Amino acid sequence: MQKIRYTGIINYAIAFVWLLNGLFCKFLNFVPRHQQIVGRILGENNAFTFTKTIGFFEVLMCFWIISRIKSKWCAMLQIIIIATMNIIEFFVVPDLLLYGKFNIVVASFFMFIIYLNEFILSKNKTLIS
Repeated sequence: MQKIRYTGIINYAIAFVWLLNGLFCKFLNFVPRHQQIVGRILGENNAFTFTKTIGFFEVLMCFWIISRIKSKWCAMLQIIIIATMNIIEFFVVPDLLLYGKFNIVVASFFMFIIYLNEFILSKNKTLIS
């Protein structure tokens, strides 16, 4: 019973990270550095539109996480997206990252938490799947 409680809390924390980054950092542009990163990677002409679109999909990811629908697929997609994004940023725009090249360590820790929550801690859950 205790596992369900902790995985639920961790699940909401993971969803909150996606909401924070998608809605506030990208969609509402409270952190303009995100648009600069997108501009350097995908081109300055489309940076505004791509940043808003990425933010929108990150908000959708938040709701998918909370819904627990196909949660293993959701966790795998999160890990793939985070890994891909951070590897590209590591090589293309490390100067714009909050922690520079160390950002990939922070991202790896986040991916580990997602993996741990979905594939280890929730393995024996009975109430939520």
